[in-house]
This record gives sequence, structure tokens and C-alpha cells, in this order.
Amino acid sequence: MSSAMATPPSASEAPPARAGGRAWLSLAVLVLPVVLISVDMTVLGFAVPHLSADLSPTGTQLLWIVDIYSFMLAGLLVTMGTLGDRIGRRRLLLLGSFGFGLASLMAAYATTPEMLIAARALLGMAGATLMPATLSLLRNIFTDRRQRVIAIAAWSSGFSAGAALGPILGGWLLEHFWWGSVFLINLPVMAATLVLGRLLLPESRDPNPGRYDLPSVALSMATLLPVVYGVKKLAEGGPVLLALAAIFLGLTVGLLFVRRQLRLDNPMIDVRLFALRRFSTAVVTNLILTFALVAALFALTQYLQLVLGLNPMRAGLVLLPGMVLTVAASFVAAPLARRVPMGTLLASGLGMATLGFAVMTQLSPDGGAPLVMAGFAVLGIGVGFTDTVTNDAILSEAPPHRAGAASAISETAYELGAALGIAVLGSVLTAVYRIQLDTVPDVPDTAMAEARETLGGASLAAENLPDELAHQLLSASHAAFTSGLHVTSLLGVVIVAGAAVQAGVLLRRRRDRANRASGRGTADRAVPHTPLT
Repeated sequence: MSSAMATPPSASEAPPARAGGRAWLSLAVLVLPVVLISVDMTVLGFAVPHLSADLSPTGTQLLWIVDIYSFMLAGLLVTMGTLGDRIGRRRLLLLGSFGFGLASLMAAYATTPEMLIAARALLGMAGATLMPATLSLLRNIFTDRRQRVIAIAAWSSGFSAGAALGPILGGWLLEHFWWGSVFLINLPVMAATLVLGRLLLPESRDPNPGRYDLPSVALSMATLLPVVYGVKKLAEGGPVLLALAAIFLGLTVGLLFVRRQLRLDNPMIDVRLFALRRFSTAVVTNLILTFALVAALFALTQYLQLVLGLNPMRAGLVLLPGMVLTVAASFVAAPLARRVPMGTLLASGLGMATLGFAVMTQLSPDGGAPLVMAGFAVLGIGVGFTDTVTNDAILSEAPPHRAGAASAISETAYELGAALGIAVLGSVLTAVYRIQLDTVPDVPDTAMAEARETLGGASLAAENLPDELAHQLLSASHAAFTSGLHVTSLLGVVIVAGAAVQAGVLLRRRRDRANRASGRGTADRAVPHTPLT
């Protein structure tokens, strides 16, 4: 692609240095922020019914409380990744950890929906410094290919481990304390990261970063936010022309952003990397799977608690097998990645995830906990397989000095998928819920209006009604929510199955061999490794 990515023959023949004990201790430090962010996202889903009862947010405010974090994170990840390349990735990680702790305090003691939304936005800004810093430091610490695959499996499993820990820890906190306590658990993890990071992590940066392009920063943000705003307005039933205009504006700015990156000598995002099929397929797969997975978690946590009536601890235990299997699948994928073609692994993992979503289309308002456990377990296996393979492919395509930018692209896909998953499928769930929730006879209009806002609002409205009317309202709202869950699960089937097809087609071994034979395998020359495909 460029002269910076080419490796002299003498360098490619020399085996990379193997990491020692200090490097593996550093890996443990790098996994801490990953676990924290995963815990934070999972715990918030379980806290939604509790904060809904306390702060009484509208349906739109509730969606913003959940997804503003991911929007800010996705919008700033590339900016922070390139900033870390310049000022130092360890320094960026430590600064972000300090900011994340302060924002967590603000979120824990929020007194209004608007204050909580602002705190979540600050958490997203601080979180944007953590993810690209951890992955790019990992890329520079573990230069040996085989060790790096294992390290990436551990790093990827941090998401699943945090998601598994979140329901248990969060369930205990929500049963003994107020909902704000779920944010206070961030503080000891951030303190440990600050102390151990200074002691163990090496500093690394791009030796020739070039000029920091502020217009690219503005264009990247101006691409994301209008698109998200337009999608949300369409889902809310807002003015169609305004929503479409916002989406069109964001896409237009996105085109300007791409054109600017192609002209710059030192772009914020090296968009030419997307011409490499392994890289682009891995990024798109990350985005699509996360899009569906996070939306499923958002819906299932409410289904288990508000429809089936499980307390947070028991709801977490229902999802725990799926989280544990995700961790296990991540480590199983590491040795398989050296023997099985990348396209085959991705298609298999995504096929398992598709099956998991198919199981969730069979849930009922009366007793679907066993189906949730089974479906989410199958989904977890698929996620574990794909995460390790895709993150390894993304890092293997980039030279070490561009590790921050490549890591940021990977994490942008993950966080943008999470944000859009909640915004799009979460909004679809809300829209179907409102359409399906018919007027219940004799229930006052004010109670019905409150019930149509959110499922939590229906539970609160039922508390002020006679027993018979309360039962009718809850039965209707539970059926409506389950219908919305069926629709989003079916969309998950279609989306993830489509990702499986594109991975299998684009990464066929025959085409990869043709690319290597014709000399177009730029990434294979960039970093010596045993081939995944």
C-alpha cells in the first residue's frame, strides 16, 4: 500500500522477539479497562427498570441514557486512537482512566434524566481513550504472532468476562443498594489501572505521526451524529423529512471525510486499508455482530425482569452460561485460527449466532427463561469465535507504528455497532411495543399514555390501578413487549446470517491464494505471521 508498510527482506526473515513475564502482567492491566467497560454496559441494562422508577425518563430519554455512551465513544475513538499515536498510548490510557472515574461519580449521583445523559456522554468521551490505547499497546507488546493471538483472545474475552460478571455483581448491588451503585464499581478498577499502568506498561507512540488534522476530527463527528439523530427520529415517528435530511447530511459529510483522508499524507483513518478484504471483512463483521448482540442484551434484560418478573440476580444467572461460553470460545478460536481458514471460522461463528437469535423468536410472555438461556448460550459461542479472529485479522493488517489507528478502527466498529444496535433495534422494539399495546378497557388515558412510553412505565402505571385493571394492563404490555422482542430477534437472524454469507464468500481460500500469487497481499508483507486464510 505504501512504503511505510513494506518490510525489508532481512527484517521479515528475523523472528520477532517473544514476550516475557512482564508482558503477560501488562496484558492483565490492559484487560482491566476492557472488563470495566463491558461490566458498565451490562449492568446498565439491568439497572434500567430501577432508574426508570427513580428518574421517570421518557422512552426517548431512556434510549439516550443507554446509547449516548456508545455514540460518544464511537465518534471519538478514531480521534483518540490517533492522539494516542502522538502523545503516547500509555499516557492516553492513564488520562482516560482518571476521567472515567470522575464521570462515574457524576453518573452515580445523577438526580435527573438530563444529568444522567450528560454523565453518560462524559463516560463515553473518557472511554474513547481506553479502548484504542489498550489494543494498540497490546499490538506493540506482543510482536510474536502466536503469542499475540493468545493475547488477543484474552483481551477479547475480557468483554465476555465483564458481561458475565456484570449481571452477578450488578444484581447483588441492585438488591442491596440504589441504582447509582452500579457506576461506583468503576472506581476501584480505574484506581488499579492508574497504579499498575504506571508500573508495568511501556510507553509507545508513532515516531513520525505527522500533523494532527483538526478538520478531520470535526468531519468524523459530523458524520456520525446526524445519522444517529435521523435514525432515532424515524423510529420515534418524528418528522420524516427532518430525519431523512439529517441522515443525508451525515452521509454527505462522511463522503467529504473519506475524500479528505485520501488526500492527506497522514490521514486520521487510512481508508485504503479497507481495500484489503481481510481487514474490511473483519471490521464489518465486528460491527454487524455487535449491532445485533447489544440490542439483544438491551431487550433480554428487560424481558427477564419486567415480563418474567425475575430479580436482577436471577436474570443475570440466566445469561451467565452464554457469557461463560463466549469466554471459552474466544480461547478455542485462538489455536483454530492457525489451522482453519478465516472465512470458515467466521461463517461458523456467525452461523451459531444466527441460530441463537432464531431461538429467541420463540419466547413467550409466560415463561421463556430456559429458551433465553439456550439461545443466548448458542449466541455466546458464535460471538467468542468471531471476536478473536476478527481482532487478530485487523491488527495483523497494520504496521506497528499505525497500531493506534488500526485499533481505533476496530473499536469504532464495535462501539458504533453497539450504539446503532440500541438506537435502531431498540427503537424498533419500542415502536412495535407501542403499536401492539392496544387501549385496555377502563384503564385511564393517563395510565395508558405512561404505559406506552416504556415497559417500566407500564409497571409503574399498574401500581396505581385496581388489581383487575393492573393485571389486564400488565398482560397487554408484556404481550406487546414480547412481540417487539420477536421482531428484533428476527431482524438479528437476517442481519447476522447476511454477515455469515459475506464472510464465507469474500474470504474463500481460492481468492486469497489468487491475491497472494498476484502480489496484492500487502498485509501479508506488512507483518510476518502464520496465515489465517
